[in-house]
Amino acid sequence: MISAVEGMARHLQSIVGWHRGLVAVLLGGFAVLALPPVYLVPALFVSLTGLVWLIDGSATKRDAFFAGWWFGFGHFVCGLYWITNALLVDAAQYGILAPFAVAGLSLGFALFPALAAMAAFRAPQGFGRVVILALSWAVMEWVRGTILTGFSWNLIATAFAFSPLWIQSVSVIGSYGLSLVVVFLAALPSTLSSGERAHDGGIRARFTPVLFGLVVFGLLIGGGAVRLGQTPIISEPAAFPKTRLRIVQANIDQRLKWQRNLGRAHFEKYLRLTHSPGPVPGQAPDVVIWPETAVPFTLNGSDRQIRTLMMGVPKNGLLITGAVRTTPPGIKPFRVRNSLVALNAKGIIATYDKHHLVPFGEYVPLGRYLPLNKITAGRTDFTAGPGPRTLSLPGLAPFSPLVCYEAIFPGRVTASSDLSGPRPRWLLNVTNDAWFGRSSGPYQHLAAARMRAVEEGLPMVRAANTGISAVYDAYGHLLGSLPLGVGGVLDVALPPSLAQRTIFSKTGNISFAILLALVLLFYRMQLRIYRPV
Repeated sequence: MISAVEGMARHLQSIVGWHRGLVAVLLGGFAVLALPPVYLVPALFVSLTGLVWLIDGSATKRDAFFAGWWFGFGHFVCGLYWITNALLVDAAQYGILAPFAVAGLSLGFALFPALAAMAAFRAPQGFGRVVILALSWAVMEWVRGTILTGFSWNLIATAFAFSPLWIQSVSVIGSYGLSLVVVFLAALPSTLSSGERAHDGGIRARFTPVLFGLVVFGLLIGGGAVRLGQTPIISEPAAFPKTRLRIVQANIDQRLKWQRNLGRAHFEKYLRLTHSPGPVPGQAPDVVIWPETAVPFTLNGSDRQIRTLMMGVPKNGLLITGAVRTTPPGIKPFRVRNSLVALNAKGIIATYDKHHLVPFGEYVPLGRYLPLNKITAGRTDFTAGPGPRTLSLPGLAPFSPLVCYEAIFPGRVTASSDLSGPRPRWLLNVTNDAWFGRSSGPYQHLAAARMRAVEEGLPMVRAANTGISAVYDAYGHLLGSLPLGVGGVLDVALPPSLAQRTIFSKTGNISFAILLALVLLFYRMQLRIYRPV
């Protein structure tokens, strides 16, 4: 076995020229198989081990940089290919941009793995290089999720999102911290290709790093099992008795969604699903939830529009829906907002405006200078809301609204970091993943939502136009879902939140920073004991 591993390592280390870039692209693309919806986790061990061996074979830090860059390009092209679907919704106007958009974004995002690879090159070959690659990869994911409004899509941590057992650690270290652990474990087999010499001249067993990795993996899974095996400590105050939710998934194709002649039919479909018989005859849901931009007209606050929307309000209950809101006629300046609106039998009682807008999808950065239009309907850019909020509605536990991809950002899904301030008891993500088509995009988006539930210790309720609508409890257990591309309703009781806040919900990504400091301390201690051969 060792000789075979050494042979593969020597082969990858010896590749030069354009073949080296091609191998890096293939390895990066292969790693995507570990992400949703495939979850072929062993693909990460092949890909990241191969990346380390390419770094080992680099003569200069420039070579290592480009090994990481081409790896990242393959990784993001295969992971974000679904962006082409969004541009093909209006193929006549944007179709020609599809291949250039995916390639351009991938080349840009590849900078982050490239910097991680260059940092790893500066570390001693072997165990130390694996540690620094994992650390720098996780840091670069955090940077990617923060810089220029951020895009923390497809974090490596989501390779473990197929099971709540594997992701309980994010309640402490967050998704960026779990990414560090995943990269560390997946790259460890690279150390089998060479031994390390101790100060006393003895040869360190080649399997020691891998055995150490097995211990880390055992702690990760064992800790998850212990957390899930404990009697759940949940909170369900008497002020908020068990609430019956109905999530409506109308499954309206994005190409048809805003056609004026179909607006009435779309609205009637939502009403028909809303008032269809439930699991208990004669018992209406307490809260009906429609997805992002479900309302087939722009909502400007007119009495007629509000009366129309109130047709979806259940008896003695609430309707929460996504809607495009505009300023009332005659009010200047004219504004358009991607909003969540709550109504009861009296009318609109609360609104939330999406604050984390999608560049080029909902607004054009530097639009004054770029001759481009956003790809969503209408010429006017959306106006961002003021920020995260906690909505408190009559008879309903307070919740944090998240519109579309606002749910993908670790540590940024609730309104207040002040421990004495208001705290939501659940998360509501309304989204329209019809833009992604029948691709991996909706599954990747769903996995991110599941991670937020475990991080915050709050249930996640998700309503999606074409799917995947789902409800997760505060531990990440799936309580119900509607599959992609299917219309219907999901009736489920609102799960309670945890009585005690998770460590991550209290500290946010500070816990990730603490983990980084501990890993660096461990790395320096390791350097004092061992030196590379």
